[in-house]
This record gives sequence, structure tokens and C-alpha cells, in this order.
Amino acid sequence: MGHNFNFEHLSINLSLEALVEIVIAKKEGVLGRGGSILVYTGKHTGRSPNDKYLVYQEELKEKIWWDNNNKISEKHFEILCSDINDYASSKQFFGQDLLACADKNFQLKVRVYTEYAWHSAFIKHLLISPTAEELNSFEAEFTIINCPNFRASPEKHGCNSETLIVINFQKKMAIICGTEYAGEIKKIVFTILNYLLPERDVMPMHCSATQEKEDPSNVTIFFGLSGTGKTTLSSDENKILVGDDEHGWSNNGVFNFEGGCYAKTINLSEEDEPQIFGTLTKFGTIIENMTFKDSDRFPNLDDSSITQNTRCAYPLSYIDNISPNSCADLPKNIIMLTCDAFGVLPPISELSLAESIFYFLSGFTSKVAGTEGGVVSPSPTFSSCFGAPFLPLHPHVYGTLLKARLLDSGCKCWLVNTGWIGGGY
Repeated sequence: MGHNFNFEHLSINLSLEALVEIVIAKKEGVLGRGGSILVYTGKHTGRSPNDKYLVYQEELKEKIWWDNNNKISEKHFEILCSDINDYASSKQFFGQDLLACADKNFQLKVRVYTEYAWHSAFIKHLLISPTAEELNSFEAEFTIINCPNFRASPEKHGCNSETLIVINFQKKMAIICGTEYAGEIKKIVFTILNYLLPERDVMPMHCSATQEKEDPSNVTIFFGLSGTGKTTLSSDENKILVGDDEHGWSNNGVFNFEGGCYAKTINLSEEDEPQIFGTLTKFGTIIENMTFKDSDRFPNLDDSSITQNTRCAYPLSYIDNISPNSCADLPKNIIMLTCDAFGVLPPISELSLAESIFYFLSGFTSKVAGTEGGVVSPSPTFSSCFGAPFLPLHPHVYGTLLKARLLDSGCKCWLVNTGWIGGGY
């Protein structure tokens, strides 16, 4: 399975209550209204795509989309593992045994080790907790180690900076260091699933998914990059939420990869997004990089002084209108969301099969402020499959899966512009 790490001070599968106690005791965060946890992620308030690597192995030479993924050598990875082992041996760590994929046919058993208790609570929200019976026989199929206070060395570890996010598919391991931004853990799992699932004829998707309340067989998928409206559109209280960000599409239907949500909160409105707003005062909701009033410990929702990318993480159970098992039928409609900074695209277009695959593979949109470090105003970009940063395989793999799914299901596809219309930003 890979390197055996020497965690002398390790707490495994602590409850949310125990983790919250430790977060407060160790001053990793402060208690917010209703028992929420307010945390800051330091220098990194978004993902660090230039610091993400895959370990290069000869057998992966033709398989991985190397034009899109940074390489790191096996030797550098071994040195990193050894150094992190030394670092971790004297520190307290927290382990969580969790599941990715709601469909039991495709579940991946993941063990996540974190240096911070709040990161342990975060990933406990975002993934699926096994039953007591499942825990008894749990054997991890992939291991993730998160050490935000370990600083990588470009000379020693073959990377760009002190921040390093690396996946070794052969050893079924991933390491995150030099960043406190919790979203890196979530997206590592997504990248792993994007590698594993196509071989099992499952199309992994960076999308949200809903069902109609009156007709749960009427399923809609929303594709789009962060900030284009996936979470907002899927949080409609008149729909059943399957999931807000990551799904698989098998021959049987659509299923959520996750057990929670990681929603943007900048300018969040109780009137427009009551479901997400309601989670801000739930016990253990992790609220990232938001200022707050000492008088009531409620976040200042319109304050972007720390970052535009303010977020909250919570389990799906904190939402009223969730699908009971996070699985749904085959979709009847796909909506591709694009935030057009040029204002050229029309508000809505129905797409043919060829156009659907073209827009999926080109993934035209705009990076909006906050989702990545350094992005402060909308900048047009092309992100294949509406999720290029998380694709280890070539886009044609996912495009071929989409074509097969569209032909099999008769699903309609629409392009919706959530950006600017009739003029640029």
C-alpha cells in the first residue's frame, strides 16, 4: 500500500464533538454561533494548482494527461515520505476512515491523516462515514496525509515551492503539505476518483445534481467550474439535492461522491439561499476565512477582506431537501454552466450531441475571484470537462464516456450563461 508512517500520537475516528473540543482547546479556530467553527487558512485561501503533482512511473507514461499534470519522480516522493515520517513522529495527528461514492458498487475506502483537528472534522463532513459494522472490517484502499505545517523543499523534493500536493497512484497514497486550505483534501479525493472510475465504466463529473420533488426520476446535472452557480442552483429548496459538486454516472444512474457540501459564502443571502444560510449556525459547520462580530459570533457575509473565496463545510444531513441515499436515476437534462466574461454567449442554448461534446471538452468559462490564488477579477479560460485541474486522464476518456451516456440515455443538453450578456464585465 505504500510507506508505513510512524504516528506516535494518533487519534482515530474521533466524533465531531470530540474534534470540536480539540479545535477550541488547541486554538485552531473559535466557536461560532450555534456551535459552528470559525477558522482561517493563512496564506493559502484557495487551491494551489501549480503545486499539485502526480508521481511519474513508466507504466503511466501513456495513461496520464501529462500536458495537464506536473510530474514528480519516485525518488523525490520517497524522500518526501521519509521527511514527513520524521516530522509526524513527534506531532499529534488525527485519522478518519471514510468512504467516497454513495453507490456501494463503486465505493473507495479512504483513510485521511490530518495535523489539524479541524481538517479532520472537515473531511468527516465532506466524505461518507462508514457504519460501525463497516468500520470493524475497514481496510484503506487509499491513504491521504495532510501536514500544513511541513514545508517542502524545491531542491530536496523536486517541487516549485514550500507547498506540495502529490498523488502516487501506484502506492495508493497522497500527501498535502505547506497549505492549510482544506479544499485541497477534498479535491485530492476527486482527482483519485477521476483516475479510478473510468476503468469501471463510470463517468466522473465536476457537477451538482438534483431531482424533482414531484417526480424523483426527473434528474438534472449542472456542470460548471467553481463560482459558476452549481451549488447555488442545486440548493433550490423546491428540488431534492443529490449533491452539490462531484458525481459519478454509471449505467444505473447518478451518485454523489461525497457526504457533505463545501459552499461559497461570499454575499450569501438567507432569502436566496436559505438552505446554505441555515448551515452557518449548525454544530460543527466549518466556516473558512470569514470575519465575524464578537457580539454574536456570526460571520460577516459580505466581507471579502480576507478572500473572495469564503466557504463553509457541512454534512448533507444539515440540508432539509437531500436525497436519502445520494443516488438517483439516469439524468434527463444536463445544464452546462458557463460564466462568460465577454458577454458573447446567449443566456440559454439547446445543444446537439456534437455541440454537447464540444462544449464539454472545451469547457469555456471564466475563473472568478477567489477560487484560485491570485485571481481577483473574471478571466476567460478553457477547462476541459469543466474540471481540468482534477483530470489525471486525457479529456477524450471523459468525452467518450459522455458520448456513450448521452446516446444511451437520450438526455438533453443545455448551455446556460451565468456570466455577462450583451457586453463584457
